Amino acid sequence: MDRRSFLLGTSALASQLLVGCAGNNQAKLNVQLLKGSIPGQVVNQFGKTLQQKAQLKFAPVGQLEDLFKELQAWQGKTKGTDGKGWLPSLRLPQFQKTAVADLVTLADYRLKEAIEQKLIQPLEESQLKQWSVLPKRWQELVRRNDQGNLDAQGKIWAAPYRWGSTVIVYRRDKFKELGWTPTDWADLWRSELRDRISLLDQPREVIGLVLKKLGKSYNTENLDKVPDLEKELRTLNQQVKFYASNKYLEPLIIGDTWLAVAWSSDVVRILARYPELAVIIPQSGTAMWADLWVRPVGEKSALSSEWINFCLTPNIAKQISLLTKTNSPIPTDIGTSDIQKPLRNLLVSNSQLFDKNEYLLPLSQSTQKQYQDLFARIKNEA
Repeated sequence: MDRRSFLLGTSALASQLLVGCAGNNQAKLNVQLLKGSIPGQVVNQFGKTLQQKAQLKFAPVGQLEDLFKELQAWQGKTKGTDGKGWLPSLRLPQFQKTAVADLVTLADYRLKEAIEQKLIQPLEESQLKQWSVLPKRWQELVRRNDQGNLDAQGKIWAAPYRWGSTVIVYRRDKFKELGWTPTDWADLWRSELRDRISLLDQPREVIGLVLKKLGKSYNTENLDKVPDLEKELRTLNQQVKFYASNKYLEPLIIGDTWLAVAWSSDVVRILARYPELAVIIPQSGTAMWADLWVRPVGEKSALSSEWINFCLTPNIAKQISLLTKTNSPIPTDIGTSDIQKPLRNLLVSNSQLFDKNEYLLPLSQSTQKQYQDLFARIKNEA
């Protein structure tokens, strides 16, 4: 999955940020993070909280996939040509030139793979002083067994620091003419939207929203046993102008499409500039994504846990949420007055909707193939 190919943020880290001077005996923290996911002033505040001087190195990377590839390169692993298994790399990618970081941003959907491939090591719960403030559902997301599957008794493999969701974004002017506005996934099937919709080019997202419409879970295991699934997918496919996972909002801006299914992190970049656009979270629930802190194998910095605890402190979590325009995994006192009106639907938590949302959890290989094969078959039925 290639969620969020790029992010922009006026108050975010735009280039490598160094705080403090180098010294042989000085504590160090080297962080590789997703560009735009942590504001520069938050890093500066962290440096001021430390009792002793330290060298802090925060290097932003533009894409989540590049961060995952760095984790692989550091461990000398690459995928076999047949797509099966992981082998020692004979020719490492460009990322081999960078030193192994102490902490890295990882997308939640990559957590299972990172554990399976032994790219990361567990976090020590005794050192996570803010762990208790994290709601149970977030703790459950990152507790995994050694195969990377959810396990209530498993180790803590990551710490979430922000999250978002899959949303519906639409043109106000076009829907004003129609006399209604979308509120849920079922609206995508309405005849007025024939050839006016763009969908993410992702099997889990598209099939997932159809499953949600049918009252099922995004993480349904056996698609063959879901009545009307293929029929609903075919009907939806007739509504779609195109599928894309990047640059899919431009056609919406110029009016070539009227509605798009999008990742909230992409939408927040443009809402303030294009007031003709509006966004909603579907009432029956949607998919959620999270950015996580993980420790690469071999990392030993004592400051790693301090940084994670700092990010989970309520006032810092609020800053991260407001300045990067994403949601915080811990409760904060964000109110409507803190947020620009176009973003309120995304950032002010509606507990009823939140409880209906789901993570895209790991599926077995056979189930993944079901999703991929069905999606490909429906898309090719022009």
